[in-house]
Amino acid sequence: MPLPQQPALEGALEDADVCILGAGYTGLSAALDLAEAGYRVVVLEAQRIGWGASGRNGGQAIVGYGCEQSRLEGLLGQDAARVLFDLSREGMDLLRARIARHGIPCDWRDGHAHVPIKPRQEHELRAGIVEMAQKYDYPLQWWDRRRLRDELESDRYLGAVYDPASGHLHPLEYAFGLARAALGAGVRIFERSPVVELVRGNRPRLRTPHGHVAADFAVIAGNAWLRGVAPELESRVMPVGTYIAATAPMGEDRARALIANDMAVADVNWALDYFRLSRDHRLLFGGRASYSSYPPPNLRGVMRRRIRAVFPQLDDLPIEYLWGGYVDISLNRAPHWGRLAPNVYFAQGFSGHGVASTGLAGRLIAEAIGGQSQRLDLFAKIPHAPFPGGRALRTPLLVLAMAWYRMRDALW
Repeated sequence: MPLPQQPALEGALEDADVCILGAGYTGLSAALDLAEAGYRVVVLEAQRIGWGASGRNGGQAIVGYGCEQSRLEGLLGQDAARVLFDLSREGMDLLRARIARHGIPCDWRDGHAHVPIKPRQEHELRAGIVEMAQKYDYPLQWWDRRRLRDELESDRYLGAVYDPASGHLHPLEYAFGLARAALGAGVRIFERSPVVELVRGNRPRLRTPHGHVAADFAVIAGNAWLRGVAPELESRVMPVGTYIAATAPMGEDRARALIANDMAVADVNWALDYFRLSRDHRLLFGGRASYSSYPPPNLRGVMRRRIRAVFPQLDDLPIEYLWGGYVDISLNRAPHWGRLAPNVYFAQGFSGHGVASTGLAGRLIAEAIGGQSQRLDLFAKIPHAPFPGGRALRTPLLVLAMAWYRMRDALW
């Protein structure tokens, strides 16, 4: 259900305790927790609530982060990596709890499968199941090809790692639900109010074209859309385009034959495909990431071919809708959360794993503003380097690197 449009900021607001840039999952989650703790909170959104990745993503909510746990082990050690993983599980619990508490009609469904295409990928996934059980007490299921075929009408994959604790939802409806809860708690949200400058100081100010908000604390939750507000943050994430096709409705019987248990699915290629069913029995199929900031040519034809590679039986089903947007990836794919100053917090670098972890980021920032920063401080210890090449060359360098990974997926 769409939200009523919120007003644009006109003039100066000087009475806020916290001002948040961005009305996506991170900003709305932080705003909700802070308002419920008694803070006066203002949220500034450049477009509409959920306009960015929070409203356009594939809806897959997965325990963990955009990088493998082994990467976090190498960066922080085993003990800290275990704490971070347990926090990701808390983030998933928080997501489910908010849906239930606020009655958010976002079509939550349990179950997610990672599926291998190549023997190398199958070997890595099966080894990962053992490691997650031994190091992280996290149970995952291995489904062989026959077991997977009971649930998924495709012969493309060699098996699946099934996670019953992950799942999928309607992303924009979840964003709207968070916003309704935040508004109900007293948060003031201003749409069509892009932040053009962060003025740091004892009471940071977020300036828009027609006003500003001064507050005791500022939170930067713009991810891929900061546009010069905090250059030191922008250099450490890369906006990557990803695209989703929605087929025409296929009817309940055909949809249930396609994915019998209504789980979400993602392969494990570097440039991956991911898909799920919608409430009106469409296939929502995502992928074809673009690292050049330009949409791929003939995108509709490309997405039809990718769908056909997985589900040749859907060749007669047209694509009715096609959209895209940016996700923000960090160089090491690990989450980049912390402080720019003692009174300026941020969270970014969700690297395609933001549906659940954004809520966790918002909660940890709210805790830190309330004086309990230990959990956020652990994330702040993750080292993050800027993308090489500076503003001029970092995109071409990333395009070259991604071409190598695609070639590896195709040949090995």
